[in-house]
Amino acid sequence: MGFKYSPAGKWLGFVTAIWVQAISGNNYTFSNYSDALKSLMSLTQLELNNLSVAKDVGKAFGILAGLGSDRLSPPVLLLIGSVMGFVGYGVQWLVISGHIHPLPYWAMCVFLCMGGNSTTWMNTAVLVTCMRNFRKTRGPVTGMLKGFVGLSTAIFTDLCSTLFSDDPATFVLMLAVVPFAVCLTAILFLREIPPSSTSKEDKQEVKFFGIFNVVAVVIALYLLAFDVSGPHGRILSQAFATILLILLAFPLCVPVYLMLQSSIRSKDSTLSSTENNASEPLLVQENQPEAEKKPDTTVAEVVVEEEIEKRQPVIGEEHTIMEALKTIDFWIMFFSFLCGVGTGLAVINNMGQMGLALGYADVSMFVSLTSIWGFFGRILSGSVSEYFIKKAGTPRPLWNAASQILMFVGYILMAMALPGSLYVGSIVVGVCYGVRLAITVPTASELFGLKYYGLIYNILILNLPLGSFLFSGLLAGFLYDSQATPTAGGGNTCIGAHCYRLVFIVMAITCVIGFGLDVLLTFRTKSVYSKIYASKKGRKSVTLS
Repeated sequence: MGFKYSPAGKWLGFVTAIWVQAISGNNYTFSNYSDALKSLMSLTQLELNNLSVAKDVGKAFGILAGLGSDRLSPPVLLLIGSVMGFVGYGVQWLVISGHIHPLPYWAMCVFLCMGGNSTTWMNTAVLVTCMRNFRKTRGPVTGMLKGFVGLSTAIFTDLCSTLFSDDPATFVLMLAVVPFAVCLTAILFLREIPPSSTSKEDKQEVKFFGIFNVVAVVIALYLLAFDVSGPHGRILSQAFATILLILLAFPLCVPVYLMLQSSIRSKDSTLSSTENNASEPLLVQENQPEAEKKPDTTVAEVVVEEEIEKRQPVIGEEHTIMEALKTIDFWIMFFSFLCGVGTGLAVINNMGQMGLALGYADVSMFVSLTSIWGFFGRILSGSVSEYFIKKAGTPRPLWNAASQILMFVGYILMAMALPGSLYVGSIVVGVCYGVRLAITVPTASELFGLKYYGLIYNILILNLPLGSFLFSGLLAGFLYDSQATPTAGGGNTCIGAHCYRLVFIVMAITCVIGFGLDVLLTFRTKSVYSKIYASKKGRKSVTLS
């Protein structure tokens, strides 16, 4: 077995997966350069919002990544995603930097769509591979990976503000170049490797995930401290960027430790080769009773297996994509997901204009807050939901229901436009949006299996462009333009709390609908999580005995 397929190779692949996720949240950074596009192309708010919808429509083509995940290796998926992003954001940089004249509106939509589609290839490669490599810890794995997607917006925003003084053109250039370089690195190490098979490996995974969680939280707090500490000088900003890059590289300690440990063991095994040869017959004797352990299959068992293959699988078993689409549970999860991520995307895509409407000249703070608190929502919900499954068999969708109620409160606060409500609202929306993503991803694998997970995941992700179109493109765009006044350049603007008040009220009502759907799914999947709880409890008792 080569290094890439060893335990050290598996964890090195996971580290590179974290790096890929840390740069694949570029879809959430539109607010950082949307105002530059609006003024450069003389767009109305509806036209600008439709550009953001085009970016999210790229995720609709994620179905291609889902289909490819069953036929193409993770390195090929990463290569496709990195090239798509390089071209999509590269052309946007040429326009914003003034190297070329603004392209026709439809052409800009195409390149924004390419940039949005790039992340579906990256996310599919990373999520499908890591979920299969760490089958027994899906919650923490998903929370960790999706957490770094949340942090990626803050990472890009803060690095750009510290090194390039918030220049929109340089920011978009980073979105083109950095993901391309990181994906080329991940191509070398991300592979599908057999999951842990012993209790010792299970305990080791828990320990290492604990280390990764600590590092991730430190990075999030570090970014938060930088954002709330006010303006910084050139030297301090450069020091911040250097320390941030060191923190992002710190998870490499785990695979390096395993590599050194493996090297020491190989030396010890070489020295004791004579003893190993002497004990070899014992291993042969252990394998001899294999026939006794696996008796010949009886006719009755064959009949039962054939009947299982013919019947429609129940929730909790492996589903093909068509079998999953025929279930009520899939569509309950689909539309509840739409209520959460659709409204969340409306805030993320319009954060720039929301801040300007309420009199904030610099909106990068709100973008970073949404990103950082989105990280906490993702990483905590993944670990907490996994803990309660092991302890009490609590269905994961219950946590989605709780997030919808909290999101409802956030939208009501933002509609009231009290002093500081945009700060509170951006934090609440970030947390709840993160919870929704981190919980729904492992839930889909637990209800419908991992065999066709890549395609099922990308069908659920269709909610991102659909939600962006409904809540950001139509709802926020039309209602903003109805309140805005035309400007001399051909665009429009709106200042005041009334600009988005009705938008927030409609989205709050949507959250109530999402809450009802999540509660319904919680009751419908209770038996599945009871079985998962019994399985984990039984495995633990066997290990202890």
